[in-house]
Order: sequence, then C-alpha cells, then structure tokens
Amino acid sequence: MGSPISSTLVEIYLQYLEEIYVKHCWENKEITFYKRYMDDILIIYDQNRTDEDTIYNMINNTDKHLEFKISREENKTINYHDLSTGTLVAWT
Repeated sequence: MGSPISSTLVEIYLQYLEEIYVKHCWENKEITFYKRYMDDILIIYDQNRTDEDTIYNMINNTDKHLEFKISREENKTINYHDLSTGTLVAWT
C-alpha cells in the first residue's frame, strides 16, 4: 500500500509532463485531441504531421521510470476505461 498522498503527487507530476510534452505537440497541431483520466490517455493525432511511433517514443522517453503501453484499435473500436469507442489509439 502506498501513501495517501501518492495519487496527488502522481497527478501533479503527470500534469507537469503534459505541460512540457503534450502542450508542444498540441501547439504544433500534431495532436488534435488529448484526454487523460488518471493513467489512461486517449490521443488522436494528425497523420500528416506525426505518426504513432513518434508519439509512442516521445511519451516513453519522458521518464525512465514510466512505461506506457499502447492499445490498438480492433474492428474500428478501442477500449478506453472499459468502454468501446470508435477512435484510433489509446495509451495506458
């Protein structure tokens, strides 16, 4: 069991990483949609400006202690928070 303050510290750190990395991609219009709830992230990106591997590598190289895994769409749907949606790629 972790400390009661652990989830707050994680949230602060993830917001810090978003401010540095996601904001840059958002401003360059590489990412067109970004939504995170706790540790589940949904990203929609412009395939003319970036690709899945570039985003995956950027996210996984932000901190050596963090590892994000990709969930790919199957039959034009993807699970996000145990819900099926008709989107592209979710990062968890």
